[in-house]
Amino acid sequence: MGSNIGDRRTILREAVAAIPELVAVSPVYETDPVGGPEQGPFLNIVVELETGRTPQELLALCHELEQAAGRVRAVRWGPRTLDVDVLLVGDLVVEDDNLSVPHPRMGIRNFVMRPLLDLAPDVAVPGYDPAAAVGDVTNLGPL
Repeated sequence: MGSNIGDRRTILREAVAAIPELVAVSPVYETDPVGGPEQGPFLNIVVELETGRTPQELLALCHELEQAAGRVRAVRWGPRTLDVDVLLVGDLVVEDDNLSVPHPRMGIRNFVMRPLLDLAPDVAVPGYDPAAAVGDVTNLGPL
């Protein structure tokens, strides 16, 4: 999850509070935006769920959380109140028109990998190379 518009920490807290089946929340990282137009820094976290939901049901939950936060999809990779992605669903691999799991760009983004590794230090992410991952990140501690 990430936010770079409004009260970023409150937006993340409200989204986390709305998630059923929550198991863990990573520390908050402040991160420079990667790609897209000029915009302010993000606060990013990774959450872990224990759920029986399908990947498509998880994607629907992501969209519900974004909508509740007032997300407007005006500019691709532009500023947003809340961005929520499905990164991993156990060992499942999904490739369809609206969802790819594992998330195809997670291994090259420090703003994803650093909080993910806080929750799952032994997770294997295809293509992850810490030296090549992009985006400066700063650990700001608990949400």
